[in-house]
Amino acid sequence: MPPSWPDIKSIVTEDEDPAPNIFSEKQQRLLTESLYNSYESPGQSRSFVAMANVGLFYAPHKPPLVPDVLLSLDVQMPDDIWEKRSYFVPIYGKPPEVVIEVVSNLKGKEGGTKLLDYASAGVRYYVIFDPENQLKQGMLRVYELQTSSYVLKSDFWMAGVKLGLSLWKGSYENRHETWLRWCDQNDKLILVGQEATKREKNTKEQALVQLEQERQRAKQERQRAEQERQRAEQERQRAEQERQRAEHLAAKLRALGIEPD
Repeated sequence: MPPSWPDIKSIVTEDEDPAPNIFSEKQQRLLTESLYNSYESPGQSRSFVAMANVGLFYAPHKPPLVPDVLLSLDVQMPDDIWEKRSYFVPIYGKPPEVVIEVVSNLKGKEGGTKLLDYASAGVRYYVIFDPENQLKQGMLRVYELQTSSYVLKSDFWMAGVKLGLSLWKGSYENRHETWLRWCDQNDKLILVGQEATKREKNTKEQALVQLEQERQRAKQERQRAEQERQRAEQERQRAEQERQRAEHLAAKLRALGIEPD
C-alpha cells in the first residue's frame, strides 16, 4: 500500500449489513454469476474480476463506496480470498471499469452524490438500476465518464468492456421478475450456468435432430437413385425386346422373299 494509505488490517471494510432485500441479493448474484459463466472478456483472454457488495477504497482516509456489483478488467483475484471483502484501488492498480447500483430506497443517493464519488474514483461506467423507478428517472441509466464527470448515455452499450445491459423479464432462481442482465452488442444475453447448460443440451438435441434429418435425406436420395436405376434397366429391357421383335420380324420377311427396309 502507498505510504499515504493506512494499514489495510486496521481498516473497517464491512459493517455486516446484509443486502437490503432478497431481490437485490439475487440480482447481484445474477450479474456476477453470468460473467464468470459466459463472459469472454473484451478479447485476447483478458482477465477480470466481478464482485458484489464490496467496499471500493479509492482514496486514503475516505470512506469506501459499496457498489452492488463491480467489474474490473486486466486484474487478478487475490491469492488469499479470505482477506477482507474489499476492492483497494492501490492493490489492484486501477479502478474498476463498471459499477452498478441497485436502488432499493431513497437513502442511497444513487442519482446524487454517488455520481460525484464514482467519478472521483475514476470508474468509467456508472449504472443505476431502479427496478421500482423510485427515483422517477426510468429503470435503467448508464453513465460514462468524460474527463472528470459523468455523461448520461443514450444507449446501454459499454464499448470499453464490450458489454451491454438489458432489462429482461424472466425467471431466475424460480422468481419471475424484471432483471438487469448483461448482453452482447446484438442484445444476446450473457448466460448463467443453468441457461448455458440448457443451451448446450438444446444445441446437442438440435444437432441430433439435424443428423437424423440428414440421414433420412441421404436414405431418400439412395432410394431415388435406385428407382432411377431400375427405371433405366426397365427401359434397357424394353429396348432389347423391341430390337429382338424387329429382328424376328425381319427374319420372317426374308423367309417370304421380302427384304425389309
